[in-house]
Parts: sequence; C-alpha cells; structure tokens
Amino acid sequence: MIPLALDPARVAIALAGNGPLAVRRLTQLREGGADPQVFSPDPDGELAALAGDRLVRALPDAADLDMVGLLYVMGLGPETETALAELARQHRVLVNVEDVIPLCDFHSPSVVRRGDLVMTVSTGGRSPTLASLLRQRLETLFPEEWAERLRSIAALRNRRRVEGASMSEVARETREMIDREGWLP
Repeated sequence: MIPLALDPARVAIALAGNGPLAVRRLTQLREGGADPQVFSPDPDGELAALAGDRLVRALPDAADLDMVGLLYVMGLGPETETALAELARQHRVLVNVEDVIPLCDFHSPSVVRRGDLVMTVSTGGRSPTLASLLRQRLETLFPEEWAERLRSIAALRNRRRVEGASMSEVARETREMIDREGWLP
C-alpha cells in the first residue's frame, strides 16, 4: 500500500450504493471536503436525504465515469458491484468496493480529524476492526484541542517564514514550542 492524501478539489469523487455503509462513506467523504455525486437507483430515505441534490437515481454509466477519478461502491450486491468495478476500470477510474478486497484499487484508512490535523490508520483492508480500535486510541491521545494547537503551530511557521527564518529554524522553534507547551509526552 502507498498512503496518499487526496485533495477532493482536484479529483472528482463519486459514490454508487445504498444502505448504512453508503451513508457512512458519504458522511466521511463530506468530512474530508468532498461533495461527491451519489448514484443509487433505489436509495433508502437516509441516503437520499444526505445526498440531497447530488443524488442520481441510477447507476453511473460510461459518460458519468468519464467525469470521475475515484469511485466508491457498496450495498448493490455482488453482481452489480463487480460489473461497476470493471466498468470503472475501463474508464481509468480508481474503485473501492466496500469489503471486497479483490475489487479494490485502494482502501480508505480509518481517520481522526482535528481541524486540519488528519491522522489515519490502514490495515490495507485486512482488518477494519483493528484500524477502528487504533483510530479510537488516536482520538484519545489527540483530543479536539489539537485543532487549535495546529493553528498555533501554523501561525508560528507562517510568521517565521515571512521574517526570513530557514525551514530548519522553523522546525527547531516548532519543536521547542511543542515541548514548552507539553503537548506531546
């Protein structure tokens, strides 16, 4: 696995599916700044409400996939999911079929967000339970205050760079600030 952080402003993302896994994934994508098109021929009420005007009551076709770089698929049944994964690949779209490792080009890590601080855990799809347990541990180790701490660190960095400090000076001063505040044990 090669971990990456994806900018949803630069890569079009879509979701095709239904059910609680689709709701969960759509929520996670939105938390990450994405506003994906949601394809679902017969969406349940919760998914339809969450998708709002981004809902298309059909599966994506070839023309839809030509506009997408990344596709999440779930809750559509094995035959439909397999066919959709194959179609996506034919259109050079990276695809993730939830919990079907052989159909996945990528895996989404378990995520902890503290403002712009994003920490992830991945098991390459091998144990979502372990990834979830580790995510919970990270949430405890890095409480919500880390959003403000990162803003303070970024302000120091920005100020010192404007003043002409080198990156090594900024790094040293950042470590000193973190040590002085006792933010990391």
